[in-house]
Amino acid sequence: MVEFQPAFSTGLGAVYNTDCLNLLASLRTESIDTVFADPPFNIGKDYGNGSDKDLLHHDDYLEWCFGWIDDCIRVLKPGGAFFIYHLPQQAFRLANFLESREMYFRHWIALSMKGTFPRGRKLYPAHYALLYFTKGEPATFNRVRLPIPTCRHCGKDIKDYGGHRKCLNPLGLNLTDFWDDTSPARHRKFKARWHINELKPMIPGRCIEFSTNEGDFVLDPFGGGGSTFEAAQNLNRHWVGTELVDCSLIRDRFHRNLPHVREELPEALRGLLINPNPNLSLQPRPCLRSLKKSTMTEPKHALNGSGSPLLLTRSSQPLQGSR
Repeated sequence: MVEFQPAFSTGLGAVYNTDCLNLLASLRTESIDTVFADPPFNIGKDYGNGSDKDLLHHDDYLEWCFGWIDDCIRVLKPGGAFFIYHLPQQAFRLANFLESREMYFRHWIALSMKGTFPRGRKLYPAHYALLYFTKGEPATFNRVRLPIPTCRHCGKDIKDYGGHRKCLNPLGLNLTDFWDDTSPARHRKFKARWHINELKPMIPGRCIEFSTNEGDFVLDPFGGGGSTFEAAQNLNRHWVGTELVDCSLIRDRFHRNLPHVREELPEALRGLLINPNPNLSLQPRPCLRSLKKSTMTEPKHALNGSGSPLLLTRSSQPLQGSR
């Protein structure tokens, strides 16, 4: 049987260099507190394995998304949170699917998209979508407050708050469902992959902060440059995830931004694995959704799956790698 050992790990978490379905198939049911997913957008980006891998036929792309979403729901605890970061034109379809799986809608968080350009006969696109669903009523919801914004030149408040400035909480403003300080990191100085716009750790960090407590487990099936893992590590949450292309960039991120963190195996991860072993390697079995769709071995259109003998349906491998 093929095994996958952690490509990088700390005392709090581990990332595996494999298809996310292999990890999901290895996790116990209802073992994860929060899932944060930033999947490839299917717009032809090259994450290091060819731009054609991120350009499936629309129906095949949605079928692929529904597969990993189903498996994420299985491993999510009752009351756990599920976040998906995507473009609005796909996010509403994914939201509809989540509701069909009896997930509880909490928010459509709009993240400001600065520095874009007009797209033909359409409105100027100005936000990304961050879906926030829970598996029933949320088990955890922590109040997150932001500093009262001030002018960077004069230091005074940007708004006058209708004359009620004195009534504001001294701890800051309540977090809303519109975030205008979260543009992707575009300068290579601030990201692990110079050719890809990456999420600032602030984005998954806020989601982790208000949906989990210290010691809870966070799953990111599309590790990318490691933004989620860095945020979870800083917030003292356990974390686990996969990245298909290059996990060395995640190791480099930790060495650069968290030099005090040592590489070691996270003992807490043993409790999540169906078949735990001393080196925390994955011994995946077919995912539940794959068993139900065992006849679907190829996509309906030109792009194929990973061909992995471990998976009975199309793999997530062609599209994996985001942020």
